[in-house]
Amino acid sequence: MRPAPDTPPPLSNAPAPTAPAATLPSAEVAANHLAPRHASLVAALCRHIEASEQPPSLNELAAQAQMSPHHLHRVFKAITGVTPKAYAEAHRARKVREALGTGQRITDALHDAGFQASSRFYDSARQRLGMSPSAFRAGGKDATIHFAVAQCSLGAVLVAASPQGVCVISLGDDAEALTRELQDRFPRAELIGADADFERLVAQVIALVEMPTQPPPSHTLPLDIRGTAFQQRVWQALRNIPPGQTVSYTELAERIGSPKSVRAVAQACAANTLAVAVPCHRVVRLTGELSGYRWGVARKQTLLERETRQAGDAPHTGRAP
Repeated sequence: MRPAPDTPPPLSNAPAPTAPAATLPSAEVAANHLAPRHASLVAALCRHIEASEQPPSLNELAAQAQMSPHHLHRVFKAITGVTPKAYAEAHRARKVREALGTGQRITDALHDAGFQASSRFYDSARQRLGMSPSAFRAGGKDATIHFAVAQCSLGAVLVAASPQGVCVISLGDDAEALTRELQDRFPRAELIGADADFERLVAQVIALVEMPTQPPPSHTLPLDIRGTAFQQRVWQALRNIPPGQTVSYTELAERIGSPKSVRAVAQACAANTLAVAVPCHRVVRLTGELSGYRWGVARKQTLLERETRQAGDAPHTGRAP
């Protein structure tokens, strides 16, 4: 059974209660009026970026939106959490990943994604793919990944690491299923079973599950974190939440300076592949209720209750400072 992804709080059709318009400052009234228009406009610009053979310039997007470039840049980032340029780069990188995953030639994949100079993609390939484009296209060929499956109080835990650090931490009921998922992700990588040194790394991960408030903290665990610039901002913010405390998706978006990017923040949480080391389980609904969790809501509840108990804090509905 594939675990459910971490999900954001459900949207409500009812408008948020506000004071009568006459009592609001004129700027706030204007902001309330423009917010839906801006969201619709940015959505249309995102579709335009995705449909363009080459990433449109900021000036081109601004002309289409009938805004100044500076104003559009600010509105776009406030709603999506990233700049128009970063959005275009993330979309192009996703197209390359999808094309390489089907076995398409690297040069063709880069050309179809709009990269005029392949060197620009190669410069960031390891961060975006975790390996060279040729290795990714070949299902991880020539990549070496050490892994081990152990048991903890939450069931089976799989830990996998590249030479750069731990790249996968998965939780589940079936050790064989976790191993198959790793093989599916890197079908042609050299998967090497654990040795004594790697067992010590696994022990560190298990300590994060069983004794989250005890040293060494997760920050000492070498990680190979793969994702977009926005995802990495979210994941770093997650790592700054102390055990025993939680934040809402809204609060997390505010912490990274993108208060209107709540759903994008939730999607970044769902994309996390490093259980407990990048503690997306510490994000709850605005009401304090538990939302979904990639590795099971029951595990999320157990982790939060354990951290709260060990930290000696209030119930999990408390907020991190």
